[in-house]
Amino acid sequence: MGKAVVANFGGQYAHLIARRLREAGLYAVLAQPEELEDVLRRGGVAAVVLSGGPRSVLEEEVEVAPSILDAGVPVLGICYGHQLLAKMLGGRVERGPGEYGDTKVRLLEGDPLLEGLDREEVVWMSHGDYVASPPPGFKVLAVSERGYIAAMRSPDRPIYGVQFHPEVSHTAKGRLIFRNFVEKVVGLAPSQRWDPASQVPGIIDRIRAAVGPGEKVLVAVSGGVDSTVTAVLVARAVGGRAVPIFVNHGLFREGEPEEVLSSLRGLGLDVVYVDASERFLSRLEGIEDCEERRRIVGETFAEVFAEVASRIEGAKWLAQGTLYPDVVESGAVKGADRIKSHHNVAGLPRWLGLKVLEPLRDFYKDEVRAIGRVLGLPEELINRHPFPGPGLAVRVMGRFTREKLEIAKRASRIVEEELRRAGLYDKVWQAFAAVGDDKWVGVKGDARAVGHVVIIRVVQSEDAMTADWPQLDKEILSRISSRLTSEVPGVVMVAYAITQKPPATIEPC
Repeated sequence: MGKAVVANFGGQYAHLIARRLREAGLYAVLAQPEELEDVLRRGGVAAVVLSGGPRSVLEEEVEVAPSILDAGVPVLGICYGHQLLAKMLGGRVERGPGEYGDTKVRLLEGDPLLEGLDREEVVWMSHGDYVASPPPGFKVLAVSERGYIAAMRSPDRPIYGVQFHPEVSHTAKGRLIFRNFVEKVVGLAPSQRWDPASQVPGIIDRIRAAVGPGEKVLVAVSGGVDSTVTAVLVARAVGGRAVPIFVNHGLFREGEPEEVLSSLRGLGLDVVYVDASERFLSRLEGIEDCEERRRIVGETFAEVFAEVASRIEGAKWLAQGTLYPDVVESGAVKGADRIKSHHNVAGLPRWLGLKVLEPLRDFYKDEVRAIGRVLGLPEELINRHPFPGPGLAVRVMGRFTREKLEIAKRASRIVEEELRRAGLYDKVWQAFAAVGDDKWVGVKGDARAVGHVVIIRVVQSEDAMTADWPQLDKEILSRISSRLTSEVPGVVMVAYAITQKPPATIEPC
């Protein structure tokens, strides 16, 4: 059948588009816009998608060769890609007040791409520029509540543009739109479907081909599904030359180091344990800027791994459980804005001296979980909540202190315990507590008590690129609040975060 190629204009959702196409059964890869013509010339392309991005077609030259529109394959432009198609084909793009978040669109006429949608739908918008006039002959399929063109298509070629983002979960029928595109526009048959679990043999083969004879691979493991899947894949590829390393940076949740070691060793992994907690914490003490903290954590990790590598003959590689959301948010994709540095992407210094192996770099969390199931990992590990590489260093806001770190540790444990008690832990993406410098006046034992404010963050998500907050039952929130103010010294106020991503990120910093 071939593959879909997503032209990545640096949008935060570019790889999510590829993921949605894969979910619909069509294998998809990303390419830079200037590479599209060459990719099409090499063949094997079933569809082209032009992603969104932070640019403006009113300010920059078109980067896509016009010949891609004559290649005979279906084309779908999303947000910026929608505007780009309009400009390339003779439409008019203007700048307006924009549309952001949930937006109503009204369908004007039926089309295979929008089959199954109601006459009025709520979609996710995030744009300032808009298509004021479609290209000559194009049909307008839908308009937004502002009257902007929300969807359009060519009258004689399978070329479509949508102003909204069908790839994000906030567009309720976005998956249906991608399925329509793949099945009704591209023409994928059920027997041609792709699934991530089928990629395991190829991943192992690529690891085996990259690692030279006699070379050993240090695998950074944290106990999470990403690093554990990475460790198992590397072990399957190179056997005993895989050396899992668990570095205790002192920033784990309460009791977590012991749990992690037990879990990893239960999988048959011969883990090397390094307690570097004092080194990490002493360097973080008093640091306020989160990006600086991420840099410190990344550099200190690198130091530790370099030291371990110097004691292991043949150590040439460092394997990490890097996922694509880490890459995008770190601005490691051309054209993408850096939202926050992930220590395993943007924080590794050049002097490390180890070649980096990232077998999961092109996958999302749910795909990694599918791979984990194929590898036989236990469900408890597969469904474990994501935990940031810099640990609780990014859940302490303002000046980093050990007092606030201890509050974050104990508070996060309580949040997880109460969600498990309520049967909700496996139904949410992530749940934790964060603490900052803000203080609140309270009353404890009939006396004035000035203490910290703890913010509870619980989110529902599928991929960490977008997230929403669940409306937890009042009784659950009340139990969490009561336990935090009574069991965690220095806490007098508890707040519940109710902001989506975007505009907020999941982690506070």
